[in-house]
Amino acid sequence: MEGCGISRDEAMALLVGNISNIALRRHCLAAGAIMRNLAVRLGHASEAGLWEVTGILHDLDYEQTSSDPAVHGTVTCSMLRDRLPEESLHAILSHNAENNGSSRESLLDSLLTAAECVTGLVTATALIYPDRKLAGVEASSVIKRMTKTGFARNVSREGIMECEKAGLPLAEFMDISLESMKSIADDLGL
Repeated sequence: MEGCGISRDEAMALLVGNISNIALRRHCLAAGAIMRNLAVRLGHASEAGLWEVTGILHDLDYEQTSSDPAVHGTVTCSMLRDRLPEESLHAILSHNAENNGSSRESLLDSLLTAAECVTGLVTATALIYPDRKLAGVEASSVIKRMTKTGFARNVSREGIMECEKAGLPLAEFMDISLESMKSIADDLGL
């Protein structure tokens, strides 16, 4: 994959300029942190910045396309066409494959989907703790809540399980995700 034409600072400026909802911004930051650490853990350290930017920008068009889920991802890809490599653009598009007719084909596609889905489950788990913080949350607690369909019901468990299609067992993926989010807990308000 070629280098990233967007720095983290530029990605953050794009995020702030296109997303007004603070919870959605935090979701994107969390996805970016998870993607950065996945890149390092899976031997793609040289692409960690690009993977992080891909995570940060994956929902860039969400507010713009919220009334038409079939185009979510396509607008972001149009906005970033000359700035990100095709593999990142495809991952951004395919994180919404269920609605836009694309398909997940690569490691990056599956990992972005898993990362962006797991942020909601981790956040919901932290919010049931008395201090509403990530510090005391354990990966096993998050995994346990995956089986409770009424808990964080809008979180796609199938999306989270894309980690296994990428060759990463759920327990390891959850450890990486939780530690990634804990590393930016202040930015996430958790």
